[in-house]
Amino acid sequence: MATDQRNRSPEQIKREIAAERAQLAEAVEELREEVGEATNVSAKLRSKLPVLAGGAMAGGFVLAGGVGATMRYLARRGREGQRKAKVGRFSLVDRG
Repeated sequence: MATDQRNRSPEQIKREIAAERAQLAEAVEELREEVGEATNVSAKLRSKLPVLAGGAMAGGFVLAGGVGATMRYLARRGREGQRKAKVGRFSLVDRG
């Protein structure tokens, strides 16, 4: 292989360099296209970020409220008893 390298003419070297430049240009163009596609996806997500954040907050609020209401219902069932007297919002309950 070393002998092939030494025996090349200047014309062969120029052709090889030109071929490598063409390959490099193709690779750079492919990379630019891939980066451009990734940038487009990122821009689309950024434009929808306020909507996504609002949806996540609403979903969390509903989920937390649902869990809270269920726990309040279950805890109240254990505290229920027979009401003996009621004055305003206060009541006397027999849990015996």
